[in-house]
Amino acid sequence: MDLKVENGCIKEDKGLGWGKSLPVQSVQEIVRNGYQSVPERYIQEIKDRPSSISSESLQASLQIPIIDFSLLAKGDEHETRKLDLACKEWGFFQIRNHGVQVKILQKMKAAMAAFFELPLMEKKKYAMGANDLEGYGQAYVVSEEQKLDWCDLVALKTLPLEQRNLNFWPLNLPGFKEAVEEYSIEVQKVAEEINANLSILMGMERDGLKRYQGELKQLMRMNYYPPCSSPDLVVGVSPHSDGGSLTVLLQDDDIIGLQIKHKGEWIPVKPIPNALVVNIGDAIEIMSNGVYKSIEHRAITNEKKARISAAAFAHVDDELEIGPLDSMVDDPHRPPMYKKIKYIDYIRQVLARKMDGKAHTDLVKIQT
Repeated sequence: MDLKVENGCIKEDKGLGWGKSLPVQSVQEIVRNGYQSVPERYIQEIKDRPSSISSESLQASLQIPIIDFSLLAKGDEHETRKLDLACKEWGFFQIRNHGVQVKILQKMKAAMAAFFELPLMEKKKYAMGANDLEGYGQAYVVSEEQKLDWCDLVALKTLPLEQRNLNFWPLNLPGFKEAVEEYSIEVQKVAEEINANLSILMGMERDGLKRYQGELKQLMRMNYYPPCSSPDLVVGVSPHSDGGSLTVLLQDDDIIGLQIKHKGEWIPVKPIPNALVVNIGDAIEIMSNGVYKSIEHRAITNEKKARISAAAFAHVDDELEIGPLDSMVDDPHRPPMYKKIKYIDYIRQVLARKMDGKAHTDLVKIQT
């Protein structure tokens, strides 16, 4: 797979230059056309199919940390300790009282739903380019043989403003641009505050990570999971960890779809109305020298209802070299556990292969 930015793309755009994904049929259209059985390419290998959730997993779901963001932002020691534990033990947590108004969350959900309800030919106007992952389509499709996820998506560069490529934005869809803009700005404030708290926990000043990383950038992935007649055969998104610094997820309030891997078991993340889900990305795992964990997660499907979600990925500058921070290295007790690597090179290696759990972080671990 050629990972270099090339001329002659389908769309003339600057592009993230992170990689590319092969075009495949829309899953939403498969469902709309009244399929008789799940197409073979979507039927997962037996070992990869979601199984029914055990009572132990449901019990563990209740233990996923819930953080009061308003207290965290005020420097409350109890909430700060909860954040530390959540990042060490879970890699995932939910936040309440995050300051993003309910009407902004609702407008964002309505905007996503409106986009995916557009006719296919209209959505195809915003299809991913030949050498990038921005736009409408599917991600991580790197071969004609691999199993596919039961999900359609649209990915947009949202922040900073100068990196937006409006060729991929459905500007004729009333309210879409305004809803995404408003939500992206508000959720970025959340990511920045969590970043500041992590800086302190990692032995730096509040602006430590900001000075090291620069201003966080943002990519928004909006997901549409159509209902599936055989949800036990497919996955909405294959198991993976996120390559960036932090991910802030807006999920459906009523349908459980997100699952995280904790102590070898798949644990459902039960939605809390109007809460946001946050998870640690690979970049933070590397910078924290493995103290904080980016955790494998996946999405499952629903037999009766479609589900939507929006993942806002906060990531660093492409040219930044990431590696264990000095404050997180303590020779000989905790020597560097990861190689230094330019962020763009790390992301390209992640996106050059199908989703495969934590395989990509293993590639930058120092073998002892």
